[in-house]
Amino acid sequence: MTISYNWLCDYLPVKPAPEELSVILTAVGLEVESLERFESVKGSLAGLVIGEVLTVEKHPNADKLRLTTVNTGNGEPLAIVCGAPNVAVGQKVVVAP
Repeated sequence: MTISYNWLCDYLPVKPAPEELSVILTAVGLEVESLERFESVKGSLAGLVIGEVLTVEKHPNADKLRLTTVNTGNGEPLAIVCGAPNVAVGQKVVVAP
């Protein structure tokens, strides 16, 4: 049977680490066969940051692309080629550096 760690924690006075909860359940006579990490978005969203579009120009060699500079707060602004036709200066965007 698969049981959610978050569901179990709803019934506990403190929230132990998953490994610690596994030991506790085993100590009271329940068998914990394995622990599986669940991610609603596979690979999670680690590495994604929010940036602000500083400049937008037409790409010189493509009709549907834009050249943008985006400030992610990590030093120098990034030069990003973007295919979104509605990108504009001042927008907050998700950046996958």
